[in-house]
Amino acid sequence: MRGNSFTLIAVLLTQQVAVAEPLTPPVAPVRPFSDQYFGTTVVDPYRWMEDRSSSEFVAYMMAQGAYARAVIDRIPGREKLQERVAAHTGGGVLVTNVKTAGGRIFFLRRAPSENTYKLFVRDKSATDRLLIDPDRDARPGQHFAIDYYTPAPKGNKVAYGISAGGSEHSVIHIMDTASGKQSTETIDRADYGGLSWISDESGFFYNRMAALKPGNSDTARYLNSRVYLHRVGEDPTKDLALIGTGVPGSPAVVPSDIPFIVAQPGTHMAVALIAHGAEPALEVLIAPLSQASRAEANWRKIADTPDSVTSVALHAEDLYLLTHKDAPRYRIVALSVSDPDWARSRSIVEPSERVVEDMEPAADGLYIRDLDGGLSRLRRYDFSTRELTEITVAAQGTVDGPVTDPLRPGALFGVQGWVLPVQWYRTDRAHTEKVSLTPPWTEDLSAYTSEELKVPARDGVLVPLSIVHRRDVRLDGKAPLWLTGYGAYGYALEPTLAAGHLALLEDGGIFAVCHVRGGGELGEQWHQAGMKATKPNTFHDLIDCAQYLQAHGYGSPQTTAIAGGSAGGITVGMALVERPDLFRVVFSGVGDSNALRAEYETAGEFNSKEYGSDKTEAGFKGLLAMDALSHVKDGTSYPAVLLTTGLNDPRVAPWQPGKMAARLQAATSSGRPVLLLVDPDAGHGHGSTKLQRDREIADRLAFLYWQIGWPAYQPAAAVN
Repeated sequence: MRGNSFTLIAVLLTQQVAVAEPLTPPVAPVRPFSDQYFGTTVVDPYRWMEDRSSSEFVAYMMAQGAYARAVIDRIPGREKLQERVAAHTGGGVLVTNVKTAGGRIFFLRRAPSENTYKLFVRDKSATDRLLIDPDRDARPGQHFAIDYYTPAPKGNKVAYGISAGGSEHSVIHIMDTASGKQSTETIDRADYGGLSWISDESGFFYNRMAALKPGNSDTARYLNSRVYLHRVGEDPTKDLALIGTGVPGSPAVVPSDIPFIVAQPGTHMAVALIAHGAEPALEVLIAPLSQASRAEANWRKIADTPDSVTSVALHAEDLYLLTHKDAPRYRIVALSVSDPDWARSRSIVEPSERVVEDMEPAADGLYIRDLDGGLSRLRRYDFSTRELTEITVAAQGTVDGPVTDPLRPGALFGVQGWVLPVQWYRTDRAHTEKVSLTPPWTEDLSAYTSEELKVPARDGVLVPLSIVHRRDVRLDGKAPLWLTGYGAYGYALEPTLAAGHLALLEDGGIFAVCHVRGGGELGEQWHQAGMKATKPNTFHDLIDCAQYLQAHGYGSPQTTAIAGGSAGGITVGMALVERPDLFRVVFSGVGDSNALRAEYETAGEFNSKEYGSDKTEAGFKGLLAMDALSHVKDGTSYPAVLLTTGLNDPRVAPWQPGKMAARLQAATSSGRPVLLLVDPDAGHGHGSTKLQRDREIADRLAFLYWQIGWPAYQPAAAVN
């Protein structure tokens, strides 16, 4: 990134952006730029936007945001909608990111009246105590959020990362748990964190970005990160680099690799994990902990990309590996740390119809989370008996966790569903009991229900489809239908409380999730069926789910909105350009819409593992096939479109939605609005406040109700 974009944005925010009457969007200058790819010419009319810190681009984005804000604020009933959304999302205390150490429970909590999550600890006396309030440093126009935290093995200290404005540019702080006293040092450039304490709590391993130099490109930010060891109370500038490019004695790495070191309490070994961008497999190395904390450790490689390992766990003398090698829905194997030879591995969990999602070690066993037909299951592998047993989960839904302490028996886990607030439990060999981390949810959700279906795609593959609605909904095709799709990086959209959509359900609307290929709902094979050259399956699945829902009365082309965020921007963007007749509204939140250029944004080299690279002909063809911007055609009757972005977004550059908004505004012949909401105090959505999230949902609902013609939401004056 050239220049200081945050300073530039702050300056522009002090200026008034005029919006002429009648309302019209700002017109982006067209400066065609031609690229040659293997004999094919691709013209980009808005390449100039890729300098995201230029004054021209920031001013254009602020003008787009001002225009969109003015249009949406003209919709009658919009403010009431936000009040209703806020009441629903504030229906109870929310707890997330639960961890346990030294007999203490740590968790992030947000009360209904609060805007951000705060870090609490529950001591052995069962008393909850506030540790970190990110609002303490907030100021008008800029908020802060806790990005991650890790308690030390005995729970006496906690290290955490905090960032401003949704940027995810984390700064590590360290706190003494008992006294609340902060250590004097802080560590910046810690976006990935990867904190792992050593057993005596004197320090921790962490990943740190390289310092950018003047003239570095935007893509340089996430390259050449290193693992360091920090000793509490010492100067971070003197921290020892252990793994990374240019580090003497480091395992071989390339600039786009992301290294971490994990030191697990109760073992004498350390594990080095090297992520190769978005590759769904890790390089795994082990070394004695006494060596790992010194330069030029004698690391022994255990696994790499061909071994398809995605997670590891240590217990005593065994190393457990979660892998999709020869097991598309994953399996778990164990190796001896003294003789870690795959030929002598033993199978802990065999492949089955279940997707093995996670494993966490406790003193008594390995606690395992599965995904079975869209619902979570929990099992325990007993270290003593080597038996694998099922743990009864009280409700059908998604398991949060399991959360374990390697030095203590048992695990914590939460269960939630589309219309079920999360409930927390503790389990061990003997029994399972409820744990009250939150008071009961105050809103009665008994009027709502959910369905889990599998519907045929055009090639006959059955695609999971979740549908949430009021129990008395009429399937006459008249209800507003909000259909969400994602489908990338093997990430599964599992049932979580749809609090933000309760206003839609309350109004008789329908919320649906199409679990398109590219996600992880059915394992790695499902992921690979929607990436790179197979990416069209992802947006075709969404189109086919929409047609199924419309054919069965859940909505119609006149009432259907599709929604996707981040990589889901490809899903909805391509559905938009392929079938503009099938939808009335398209929502793209911080969405990829210019996949052909994603390789050249901040996290571009990592994304190329998922999308492909234009450096090869096959990669180029795959990227072009998923590049919505390149498929927009002049004079086409497009649906109404609402795009959103945060100017601090480190993952999907704001110029992607910026380009898409400009192109659609110039091309559409429908007369329906194309809006781009721009938040200068937001990034990719991580760390957004409750107010920001409530506002975005209210904006979308008001936009949807306006566009499907509900009388109470029609502006008095026409908007161009």
